[in-house]
Amino acid sequence: MALRQAVEVLGAVAGFCTTFAFVPQIVKIHKQGGRDLSYGMLAFYLLGVLLWLAYGVMLHAPSVIVTNAATSTLIVVAIGLKAWKERRPAGRIVAVAEERG
Repeated sequence: MALRQAVEVLGAVAGFCTTFAFVPQIVKIHKQGGRDLSYGMLAFYLLGVLLWLAYGVMLHAPSVIVTNAATSTLIVVAIGLKAWKERRPAGRIVAVAEERG
């Protein structure tokens, strides 16, 4: 395997790991809400990821572009889920939990 290909594979695997490390957080937000995450942290994280995405575009680095595009999507989903969970009335959550037994 050529060095350039090895570097690209390394970048893709690293990007996959760091991108999908955020998936359990989204599951937790979906199940428990996002009280432990601040909008400030999510916004700052999103900004950093978008800057990495721009960096990847400037370098024409596919692994950086794809993984940071995916990560930014996951962060936007997390922000949306957090906002949605916060707007739901607490009584509705309890009622649904009681229905499910």
